[in-house]
Amino acid sequence: QVVAGTMGSGELISFITYITQILMALMMMSFFFMQLLRGSASVSRVVEILNTESEIKEDSEPLTELADGSVSFNNVSFRYPLSKEKTLKNINFHIESGEVLGVIGSTGSSKSTLVQLIPRLYDVTEGSVTVGGIDVRKYSIKSLRDNVAFVLQNNTLFSGTLRENMKWGNENASDEEIIRALKQAQAWEFVSKYDDGLDHRVEQGGDNFSGGQKQRLTIARALLKSPKIIILDDSTSAVDMSTDAKIQGAFKEELKDVTTIIIAQRVSSIQHADRILVMNEGQVEQLGKHQELLLNSPTYREIYESQKRGVGA
Repeated sequence: QVVAGTMGSGELISFITYITQILMALMMMSFFFMQLLRGSASVSRVVEILNTESEIKEDSEPLTELADGSVSFNNVSFRYPLSKEKTLKNINFHIESGEVLGVIGSTGSSKSTLVQLIPRLYDVTEGSVTVGGIDVRKYSIKSLRDNVAFVLQNNTLFSGTLRENMKWGNENASDEEIIRALKQAQAWEFVSKYDDGLDHRVEQGGDNFSGGQKQRLTIARALLKSPKIIILDDSTSAVDMSTDAKIQGAFKEELKDVTTIIIAQRVSSIQHADRILVMNEGQVEQLGKHQELLLNSPTYREIYESQKRGVGA
């Protein structure tokens, strides 16, 4: 039509512009419609989770005070829901309040499952777990978990300042308390070098910190809870051996009333613990001190010698 002279070039440009605007509007509508469907599906999943009743039941008259941080496993066996095989079998041991217990074993020996029974992330299938001499099922879940600090290998830091991240452990903590916890976790040595100190910015996920720094920061955050029991589940794996030893030393010196359970892959992380629990295929193979286990535990001796050869190599 432009060639034939029945349509001007301006009219053609206007036509193309209008068509483009209509197509863009249709594309936007389809995009929003797709997002609406996805959002609706996500909401239904979230609502399903919120409406799911917890399998962990609280006692009708729960206790709210823990006498101390002593822990006992009494003929404990555990099986995951829908599993036919027992993950833990006939576990028996006692930890005194303030004791440092190392836990080690081959991969898949159920070390993490063992400690998850203490704050009732799961309930035992058989037997009982006691804290302060009382079955953990007698405590209110909030009181129990407020007194048990759990630090995992993969840690989460949130966007904000270091101070804000630390206060997730104790929202009422003062700067002095935060600094003390950072020192105990051997994190103050790098935090103190920042010009803005506790106001130093943390990127989402703590991406501006190394793996070892993140682990030390999350240990400090856990200490701010002032727990009766602290569980370190391979949470110093990214920390060098020298710093790891300093952390263990600080725990022994400054946290004498806190029961400390350290799950580790490295023998060096636990060899100075008061006692070491060796797990093998969901059972306790041996419980004792480092030198005793080198003589009496094949699993412990094998792990120690393989790591010793690795260091020598």
